[in-house]
Amino acid sequence: MPLPELIEILPLDQPVHAEITVPGSKSITNRALILAALAEGETVLRGALWSEDTQVMVECLQALGFMIGVEPDPAEPGNRTLTVYGRGGVIPSGGPAHAPLALHVGNAGTAARFLAAFLCLGRGCYRLEGVPRMHERPQAGLFDALRQLGYQVDSPNQRLPAVIHGAGPKPAACRVSIAESSQFASALLLGASVGQWRVEVTGENAEESPYVAMTTRLLEVFPKAGGQFQIEPDASSGSYFWGAAWLAARASAGGHPSRIRVRHWPATGWQVDEQFPKFFAPGGQSPPGQISRQTDLGDSIMTGIVLAPWAGQPLQFTDLGRLRLQECERVQALRTELERCGARVVEEGDTLRVWPGLLHGAEIETYNDHRMAMCFGMLGLALPGLRIRNPACVKKTFPGFFQKLAAPPPVGLGARILDGRDRRPLTPAELQAE
Repeated sequence: MPLPELIEILPLDQPVHAEITVPGSKSITNRALILAALAEGETVLRGALWSEDTQVMVECLQALGFMIGVEPDPAEPGNRTLTVYGRGGVIPSGGPAHAPLALHVGNAGTAARFLAAFLCLGRGCYRLEGVPRMHERPQAGLFDALRQLGYQVDSPNQRLPAVIHGAGPKPAACRVSIAESSQFASALLLGASVGQWRVEVTGENAEESPYVAMTTRLLEVFPKAGGQFQIEPDASSGSYFWGAAWLAARASAGGHPSRIRVRHWPATGWQVDEQFPKFFAPGGQSPPGQISRQTDLGDSIMTGIVLAPWAGQPLQFTDLGRLRLQECERVQALRTELERCGARVVEEGDTLRVWPGLLHGAEIETYNDHRMAMCFGMLGLALPGLRIRNPACVKKTFPGFFQKLAAPPPVGLGARILDGRDRRPLTPAELQAE
């Protein structure tokens, strides 16, 4: 049975001792899939995330003609072992101009951007399309860079849907800005070696963008002639459980504390969100008064914003502009839903300032955004009466998220989750997002 349209999460009523595993990094998985397809021979990706976004990438590569084997991962139900049979930089041909090969990317930004550059290395025409929200998200910087390299990209409004005219490798240079999305640069860098492209990255924080740095490091270590590659756990997904630990520590204050940890926490520096426990330390200490989306945290800054009313001091979250261009207008969504719970939040430009205060339960709109659902799902562990609409949207990156909340310790947090309409307790099978 699928998740109900509305669920209610009951607060934890006793200390929890848990060590949680979280699925693999979406960002690394989708980069690794592109590199494995470009590599020569068989590449085995272990610990690969298996969610809507990564399944979209696998399905698009399979639609192009790449063979990809999918096997369960005994260590984590949300992962798979993927075996990709690369063609040494050869991309199967697309269709003729009057009938391009169609690839549907859903609302997966990484798939949309990475495939746009990848398909240029093929021959023939390919049509990239997605859900309506994906058709609203920025693509112009990437399309312009591909045109600088000599490729034809047909898009009347510089967004999806678009037709990519593959022309194979073309030694050329381009300049790309990451002011709107670092994925533009990553898409080009992933295909640069095969395409013989020289890519100059410009724009906001160009030299230190953590996601571009992740791509660069991955290019350095990825096996180009087949082999094995281990994908580390997703730090953004892990932030909700560190956040639960932080909330529990604030609530216990002198009582018997919970001990919640995330297993195999990454320490490579590849994911900016591995820094999250340093800002919201499991001991419950107050974070610094200002946290930046540009220099401190990535998507896990959303987790911090939702925790902020418990911080004991006003917190300011800055450089949030990119959050407006993702699965939903996240800055406005966070402010609206926190205010719905009684929080005092002020939005000024690309900054949110959140004051400490007592919150109350509410029915939370998720805007079909997986991170909104998970952030407020975490909040339900401490706040009575919190209900989540459309919880199944977590399938985008973490289909088993609510199962992890409800599973008994030490593999879960032991939370009770009810159907929001009839308050019937939900079974583990019903908590899997489909």
